[in-house]
Amino acid sequence: MCGIIGILGHGPVAEQLVDSLKRLEYRGYDSAGVATLEGGRLVRRRAEGKLKNLETRLQREPLKGHSGIGHTRWATHGKPTEHNAHPHATERVAVVHNGIIENFRELREELEKAGAKFVTETDTETVLQLVDSYLAKGLTPVDAVKAALPKLRGAFALGFMFAGEDNLIIGARKGPPLAIGYGDKEMYLGSDAIALSPFTDRVSYLEDGDWVVMSREGATIRDEHGTVVQRPIIKSAASSFLIDKANYRHFMAKEIHEQPEVVGHTLARYFDMATEKVALPERLPFDFAKLDRISISACGTACIAGQIAKYWFERLARLPVDVDIASEFRYREAPLRKQDLAIFISQSGETADTLAALRYAKEQGQYVLSIVNVPSSTIARESDVVMPTLAGPEVGVASTKAFTCQLTVLAALAIAAGRARGVLSEADETALAHALVEVPRLMVATLALEAQIEHLARDISKRSDVLYLGRGTSYPLAMEGALKLKEISYIHAEGYAAGELKHGPIALIDEKMPVVVIAPFDRIFEKTVSNMQEVAARGGRIILITDPKGAAHATVDSLETIILPEMPATVTPLVYALPVQLLAYHTAVIMGTDVDQPRNLAKSVTVE
Repeated sequence: MCGIIGILGHGPVAEQLVDSLKRLEYRGYDSAGVATLEGGRLVRRRAEGKLKNLETRLQREPLKGHSGIGHTRWATHGKPTEHNAHPHATERVAVVHNGIIENFRELREELEKAGAKFVTETDTETVLQLVDSYLAKGLTPVDAVKAALPKLRGAFALGFMFAGEDNLIIGARKGPPLAIGYGDKEMYLGSDAIALSPFTDRVSYLEDGDWVVMSREGATIRDEHGTVVQRPIIKSAASSFLIDKANYRHFMAKEIHEQPEVVGHTLARYFDMATEKVALPERLPFDFAKLDRISISACGTACIAGQIAKYWFERLARLPVDVDIASEFRYREAPLRKQDLAIFISQSGETADTLAALRYAKEQGQYVLSIVNVPSSTIARESDVVMPTLAGPEVGVASTKAFTCQLTVLAALAIAAGRARGVLSEADETALAHALVEVPRLMVATLALEAQIEHLARDISKRSDVLYLGRGTSYPLAMEGALKLKEISYIHAEGYAAGELKHGPIALIDEKMPVVVIAPFDRIFEKTVSNMQEVAARGGRIILITDPKGAAHATVDSLETIILPEMPATVTPLVYALPVQLLAYHTAVIMGTDVDQPRNLAKSVTVE
């Protein structure tokens, strides 16, 4: 969600702060600000909206301080106005905050009774006023933060600066990630390594409950008990990535087109291309043959990847799978058998609900396997086994390449489980692996259909409702298509199992309703066609995504038929994901929405 950056530098840092915040734009935000020390005084510049507004203000009112903190805010408490933008500050202290302070009301009432004057609507100002109250009593900045942190409930990452303290930044983490960057007599604090990559590739991550006192000479980290601890300094790969749009109009377009490459990289990690066998890089601490059940938990698009994997594990390995939305699973108190497997999927590896579900599974004695795009993330660090997706940085808020890379890893696991449980023969494994190795080529062929999909999007952009239908693994993909359209075009859309059409959704069908049907020619194709006929009989506008055989056997007229290459049924979710992504993307572009940073959404959801 929100982005945090702090710099203890040798020269003016305001421009560096803004440049780092640009690298955090993918998280989503609605206001931004920076604060520096000018002659020992805390001075702020803030602006509503995009960072260009903050840059314009800094051009008019420059800051020259060599120490500073910056922030991009995604509103939780209080409207997204300059008035509520971070950094928040008094004459003594400034703070930036990512997360939610759950007990802010009671703290605010306590502070107001003591004479504090609140000027914003935010929960963050409670932290500010609490620390300021300790400073007013004569505590040092370090002791003031030390006294304040135990009183805060919720999930938060915090960065503090203090008047008259040009060589001090304090950070704290409980939930959302926070990283320390080590430079040459310079130090940095950031929400992730991407924000720090212009300055250093030497990074350490605070663990949950840690807080850090930083000077230009280094950092002292304490755990939640106040004990000085060491966190490993690792060499971050973030600086090796070019975070730009290349020749594409939006990051989302670039990331859609990167899928043949990144899925290829992920396949190379988990398959031996020469022998066409699964080659998991980890020595697994569990035996698939001894598992009774797998639990998969995730949020959003990652959860849909898990729902597709359920079909694979149950069909290829005869292994029962439960899939849960993490925000429900964490409170459901599900009974879990010790030494079964729990899989957690997250692009960022920091998703708060998924992390809470992971910790619950560990408490129940489950083996924990995570599929993440950030191997240094909290979810990865707390897992027994980590399966990186190798998608590279995904900047667009709506997940595209991370989704197909997640599916690639899950397919490898399902095949490995099938072999271990004796359901798949060696020949079966080879055939399935060969089909997956062909996916990048099939994706390239599918991307060649973009002009047709863009033309079709012009009709979709005129509609207020869209229905997506599918059966088998195409059912979760229908939900993913609807989710993508909702996320970036703001058109209402729903994904349904095609067999459920007559149990309610058919009431919505009229001559204005586009119905996107995802139907490769497989063993249940004829069943899907019968549902298409029900739509056609009521005047619905059908958009069929299929293959040559499906197009030849479809017995109803459609508004448009998007014909993908023929492929084995197992890999259709990976390839058919591309046309539903492109349909959503071009619809949003035509409608003029902010494709990469859609309203109200954030890339990394690190709070409930």
